[in-house]
Amino acid sequence: MKNNIVPALRLTLVLLVLFCGIYTLTIWGIAKAIPSNWLFAKTENGHYENIGQLFTNDKYFWSRPSAVGYNAAGSGGSNKGPSNPDYLSEVKARIDTFMVHNPDIKKEDIPSDIVTASGSGLDPNISVKAAEVQVKRIAKVRGISETTIRQIIEQQTEKPLLGLLGTEKVNVLNLNLALDQFSNTK
Repeated sequence: MKNNIVPALRLTLVLLVLFCGIYTLTIWGIAKAIPSNWLFAKTENGHYENIGQLFTNDKYFWSRPSAVGYNAAGSGGSNKGPSNPDYLSEVKARIDTFMVHNPDIKKEDIPSDIVTASGSGLDPNISVKAAEVQVKRIAKVRGISETTIRQIIEQQTEKPLLGLLGTEKVNVLNLNLALDQFSNTK
């Protein structure tokens, strides 16, 4: 029995030091070394803002819908399942509204993230495809070429971490600010 207990205790002690001490301090050090502007968008007043915001004007890219009205104090999803009739009617209404404002888009080309809310209800990002399906509307309203708007999308696209982890995404606030900045310099 002594042959089994002593090695198990040693292994427990080594793993305790490794995972509770060394690993924790390493992760903490890495987190302190990463500048916060890599993780969060800085607003005009100098604060970091990384929650979704409502954009409904046709000259802007629209955000992902929010189940909580973009209220950070009430973060959460709708908790309605994909077969819930109320949920389905909400998504259908969002699709109909999107198609009224984007008549050149076919229903099957609408990405799901532009008509369904995220789990937190505060997602500041949309997929690149969700941005691209809005290009025609914005180009027409702003009088800017679609090519120029696609270049702005490309500049604002956040690539996956290390090219592997995650998907390409676009922060809607940053994209709209870049769009306004371009329009103001035009």
